[in-house]
Amino acid sequence: MHLLLIGGGGREHALARALKSSPLTQSLYIAPGNGGTGQYGTNVTLDVTDVEAVRTFCVEREIAMVVIGPEAPLVAGLVDQLNSHADTRHIMTIGPSAAGAQLEGSKAYAKAFMERHGIPTASYLEVTADNLDEGIAHLGSTEAPYVLKADGLAAGKGVLILDDRAEAERELRAMLGGKFGEAGARVVIEQFLSGLEYSVFAITDGHDYQLLPVAKDYKRIGEGDTGLNTGGMGAVSPPPFVDDTLMQKTIDRIVRPTIEGLAKEEIPYKGFVFFGLIEVGGEPYVIEYNCRLGDPETEVILPRLQSDLVELCMSLYDGTLPTHTPEIDPRTAATVMLVSGGYPGSYDKGKAISLPDTVGDSIVFHAGTAQRDGQLVTSGGRVIAVTSFGEGHREAVQQSLDLAEQINFEGKYYRRDIGFDL
Repeated sequence: MHLLLIGGGGREHALARALKSSPLTQSLYIAPGNGGTGQYGTNVTLDVTDVEAVRTFCVEREIAMVVIGPEAPLVAGLVDQLNSHADTRHIMTIGPSAAGAQLEGSKAYAKAFMERHGIPTASYLEVTADNLDEGIAHLGSTEAPYVLKADGLAAGKGVLILDDRAEAERELRAMLGGKFGEAGARVVIEQFLSGLEYSVFAITDGHDYQLLPVAKDYKRIGEGDTGLNTGGMGAVSPPPFVDDTLMQKTIDRIVRPTIEGLAKEEIPYKGFVFFGLIEVGGEPYVIEYNCRLGDPETEVILPRLQSDLVELCMSLYDGTLPTHTPEIDPRTAATVMLVSGGYPGSYDKGKAISLPDTVGDSIVFHAGTAQRDGQLVTSGGRVIAVTSFGEGHREAVQQSLDLAEQINFEGKYYRRDIGFDL
């Protein structure tokens, strides 16, 4: 069958690799793709915010399945709009409805959903310009660190964790004043939870679900988890501290109640759920939901998936999801992200990239790359993700670090301590 994959980052490169490996895939189009996705399909210039253009492309190319990688088209309702037109209603769209995507699109919505369904999460207060004084008073009545979250989508950078109350008050005013645009028109002040974070992924048809590999990612730009938040500097799967006991608690208290909540509230959801979690004293809590696979976690969980991803996605539509238990590679996978100098602040683009001729058993996923006049160049902040396998996380990380040394572009930076806390 013919597939359309929407997105252009490292997540989509990993998705393209998995989708192309299926014998069910006749052709794969990636919109817009990047400098590396072309090895698995055809990059196409398509404005994914233009629903008519997407619909026309799907009809002309006889697309049978659309897999949506990033969150913005999901929150904007692309799935709903494809499903509402007669000429694209038959297409299997892998991603939630706009209502389901609100689990990521609005932190306040997600918090209220968790409250309704008894799902453990940190206490919080919603703040807008109308109750700013209440927000300032709340900061004064709590202890550092202070957690401020922009309610809407902010490209993974809308969360601030601050130790100084005066700074927290300034940042709260700045966020409500437009620091993150419309995403910060509402801010969630959240209780700080201390523990080890981990990410659980499920694929669901809105009633049943199957679990994908567990991962842990690293968001801070600096080693030792210091500095600004980024979209992600690396990941490990599986994190060794997520044992059977913690996983069972996670399923019983978080995963199952979430899927049951979607069904109870009749929220259409055929796609992936990302549970951003933290273990506190042996107990799991939800930090956030995402309505799609994570990045760079996708670059470690999909290489471990030994089942046919296309077949798994099809099961969301034919009622066979409960029979498709994913087969998982028992080895550990680790990815190290190479980023542009200056990221997550301002950075230059168009820097020539040099890749080694051979990469062994590792996988090089392109994120912010492009082909220009036959030369691979940087086109984003996060440029390349290097994923390797090992019998444990230290071996896997070292393999990725060894290969990262052989990839060159001006300003290259990467963390050498991924998995340091495991």
